[in-house]
Amino acid sequence: MYIFYGWWDWRFLSLIFFTSSVDFLIGVGLGKTEIKKNRKIFLVTSIFLNIGLLFFFKYFNFFIDSWINLLSLFGIHSSPSTLNIILPVGLSFYTFQSIAYVIDVYRKQIEPERNYLSFLAFVSFFPQLVAGPISRASQLLPQFSQKRIFIYEDAVVGMRHILWGLFKKCVIADRLAYTVDLIYADSGSYHGLPVIIATIFFALQIYCDFSGYSDIALGTARLFGFNLVENFRTPYFSSSFREFWQRWHISLSQWFRDYVYIPLGGSRAKTHRWIFNLMITFIISGFWHGANYTFIIWGFLHGLFLTVESLAKRKFSFSWLPKGVKMLIVFLSVTFAWIFFRSHSLNDALQVISNLTHVDRAFDMTGLFRSADEMKFTLYSLLLFILLETSLRDGRILMIGKYKPWLRWPVYYLVCFWIIFFGEFEFAPVFIYFQF
Repeated sequence: MYIFYGWWDWRFLSLIFFTSSVDFLIGVGLGKTEIKKNRKIFLVTSIFLNIGLLFFFKYFNFFIDSWINLLSLFGIHSSPSTLNIILPVGLSFYTFQSIAYVIDVYRKQIEPERNYLSFLAFVSFFPQLVAGPISRASQLLPQFSQKRIFIYEDAVVGMRHILWGLFKKCVIADRLAYTVDLIYADSGSYHGLPVIIATIFFALQIYCDFSGYSDIALGTARLFGFNLVENFRTPYFSSSFREFWQRWHISLSQWFRDYVYIPLGGSRAKTHRWIFNLMITFIISGFWHGANYTFIIWGFLHGLFLTVESLAKRKFSFSWLPKGVKMLIVFLSVTFAWIFFRSHSLNDALQVISNLTHVDRAFDMTGLFRSADEMKFTLYSLLLFILLETSLRDGRILMIGKYKPWLRWPVYYLVCFWIIFFGEFEFAPVFIYFQF
């Protein structure tokens, strides 16, 4: 597993090895003492170390630049002393996974791991190391002590996940990336329909890109006899914002719920305190995604959506509203928030929003693609994706295993054919969440 990580950049092996070793020793220390003061020292040390490293590599330049901009408002000008810091791949994911382990041991929800190699493998497990899902120690750690036996049914399930993940990544996400990048790279030059199309495309791109990776990770782990947690469950079929976050990036949502939202007081506090807890949780979640104000606003918007939805349900019953209408409202709201997530800066996001309602009557649809054929390939692929996603609703790709062979195998061959002939390989971008 360390070979896999070191293949990218061997210099950062020392970082993951150091943090893993410290958290392993802290876990052992927590298992040996019942003194509250000592236990708190262990816990704070782990959180300070992991968050400190995350802060340095991911947010150092952001806070330096923000401080300089703040001083300039008071007429104080200084030159930035920022560093060209490389963000280690997967840092945001494996630090959260390691922190969760220490907190669970501190809460006595799990026993500390005594096998050093098993713990190193748990933190650095290569299928989910670089972009999740964020696995809990109680679910994944025990699997490293189990004897590995090849099980044909698990291999079939694993290959099924990988196939579906490759389709979503190579065919849908990477094809849509061209249009999204074209519009968002020069948002001031496009108005109306092109901006709307690019924004909807990005909503589909980021879902297919990230859930595609998660499917590949789940499938790869399954081939080795490991079960990872499900990370996506067709979130765009959600009929409420609460349901959306129960279906989108499930492992991260549960992490923030258990280690931020509930410790703050959760929903059991008074209304104003509950709103504060919810908003803080989502703002932190947004900031976790990147050192940019656009991510903070994205998190704020989702906190606002959930707050308004919950308060509205206390006074009104929306049972009369068709489920399809609710799903559309959720999808359009989430897609609007994606504008901030995708934009390079706050000014770019505001420019996109401003251009949404401007009509460009001279617009040519083919201008959003490399060619007319590319446009047809993309639209046909989207149609197939929507058809398959609808038939496998709730995100359970395993459901196809229940189909009769005469129906199941043609689907496999069709997906393979589509990946080979319509997948984007020449200009394929890396997975979006690699940057986080």
